[in-house]
Amino acid sequence: MSLRTLERDAPSSFKHSVAAGTRALLLCALAVVLMLADVRFKLTEPVRQAVSAVLFPIQWAVMQPVEWLGGAKNYFQDLGQAQEEAAEARRLMAAMSLKAYDAEKLLAENQQLRDLLELRPRLVVDSVAAEVMYESPDSYTRRVVLDKGQVAGIVAGSPVVDDLGVLGQVTRVQPFSSEVTLLSDREQAIPVMVLRTGQRAVAFGDASNLRSDGMELRFVPNDADIDVGDELVTSGVDGVYMAGLPVARVVEVERRLQSSFMRVYCEPMARLDGARHVVVLTPLNAIKAEHVPDAHELAAEPQTAAQNQREDKSAQRRAGPAGVQPAGVKP
Repeated sequence: MSLRTLERDAPSSFKHSVAAGTRALLLCALAVVLMLADVRFKLTEPVRQAVSAVLFPIQWAVMQPVEWLGGAKNYFQDLGQAQEEAAEARRLMAAMSLKAYDAEKLLAENQQLRDLLELRPRLVVDSVAAEVMYESPDSYTRRVVLDKGQVAGIVAGSPVVDDLGVLGQVTRVQPFSSEVTLLSDREQAIPVMVLRTGQRAVAFGDASNLRSDGMELRFVPNDADIDVGDELVTSGVDGVYMAGLPVARVVEVERRLQSSFMRVYCEPMARLDGARHVVVLTPLNAIKAEHVPDAHELAAEPQTAAQNQREDKSAQRRAGPAGVQPAGVKP
């Protein structure tokens, strides 16, 4: 018997294995097939969910020390920030109290002057608080959608303002939502007045798209008194916006020799991108009739004054000169 028959090694025909390159190709192909099957048929989704459920407590336990350290660090930072904000709030509160006192005095003086001059009372404009839900997905317009609509009393054309100034105008109203076109939209226009000089103009959305959320004043003569930094407010001549609402600030004035008009670029004061809570005002042309005097009433006022004057003159003629009684009239 040959001694080779007692060896425990496998025969040479069973010692041949797959080459390393072929094994790598097979494993890569298997990995690609498994990835495609997972993407198409979600084969590993149950396994992934089970593994994530099992590992979640471990992840939570591992993250706790990190969160504790981060929380302790943020606590001291927030404490210092809160103290600074509290001091700033007290300073602002003191300044606002003085402004409020001055505003009350000015309001009382204004009311006295209006009473002396017999002017009509100021219009009371109703308002509705709303919240911006999302921005319109159309990249060619600048619009936002509010969470209030016809049910809340909002009508088309209503001005929309935030805490800094005019944001835009309601252009479409649904039962429970409304769409607001921002001032920077290329099709939006608003009548304004330069606060420093009182000059009136019309501000349009910047159609050139060279400035993000920009506006421009069109058809302004080259000799107009407008400088960089001038504030623009609503003029109120359109019957929609109240007069005196902040609109924009002039950032660039371009006077051109080849044209009779200059280009005035403005920056809106309202937060067109970050506005969250806004107030929707009632348009002036939609205010109830009892707040606005009728044209017949306005026409009757001078007639009444003239009639009273004629009656006074006739009484003086009947009375005669001062201190003289007509004949037949007893004192």
